[in-house]
Amino acid sequence: MEMAKRHGIAPRMSEKEFAELNANPPAWLVQSRANRKAGARPVWVHLTCIVCGQDEYERPKKWWPNFDFVHCAIHSPAQLPALDSGKTRVEYQDISARMFGIVDEDGN
Repeated sequence: MEMAKRHGIAPRMSEKEFAELNANPPAWLVQSRANRKAGARPVWVHLTCIVCGQDEYERPKKWWPNFDFVHCAIHSPAQLPALDSGKTRVEYQDISARMFGIVDEDGN
């Protein structure tokens, strides 16, 4: 719905308009439908700060690893969950307007 709104698709349309949209979908709609298939990356992900619970939605980037958690850029490392023994923490800055992604990797 958000993408339809963003691309100027009216919230209500006739059956004829809907059939035309399905018969000749714009590129963004084709992409969105392809992303819904099993195994595809989501179009939007919900990010929630592990410290304060602040949340936002963001389009995932191809280079994103699977984050163990995310946090707001305003929080210091001391506020984050403790790092398990034998792990190394990697921080991915600016994954959204105000969030950082964290991956705790094996320290080998």
